[in-house]
Amino acid sequence: MALEVRGRTDAAVLVPLYLEGDELHAVFTKRREDMRRHAGEISFPGGRYDEGESDLRATALREAEEEIGLPPDAVEIVGALQPTPTIATGYAVYPFVGLIEPGRAWTPSAREVAEVLELPLRALLDGYARRRLVRRGIPIRTDTYLVGDHLIWGATARILADLFDRIGPLLKNGGEAKGAVSPSRSAR
Repeated sequence: MALEVRGRTDAAVLVPLYLEGDELHAVFTKRREDMRRHAGEISFPGGRYDEGESDLRATALREAEEEIGLPPDAVEIVGALQPTPTIATGYAVYPFVGLIEPGRAWTPSAREVAEVLELPLRALLDGYARRRLVRRGIPIRTDTYLVGDHLIWGATARILADLFDRIGPLLKNGGEAKGAVSPSRSAR
């Protein structure tokens, strides 16, 4: 059964996770400041569905390879999160969770990506707050995650909230992610 979400354009993102020591980390991109849409924002690697792709999972994997140099065969897709709409740009974003090995060297797309960020999930959870932001001159109160000077909000924050709803208790209990998610095979 397919999940439907409001949005004119289908898109997919990869939520790359890896376990290093006892800490689960997620990989994000910080978009370039000169981008027409979502400039300077932190997001998961992803983008618009292209005609001819087999499915949205293929879109997420293709975009992760294009944006950060993560080959599809280095990702073990372990599930999907709730699709979420983007409010301003009209996308229906379908997130796929993938396990990867730690210690990767990234190749960010010079056209789109200013920086690749690897953030511990515990730090993201600890940095959660509802904050007042001003976007396009309009004040909004929204869920955010702050780690250092990295502010995550919008669709990416909603995707993180869904992830934490599913695995958050594992992160809070005893302070370790050990055993919560572990790759069943090494990256090929």
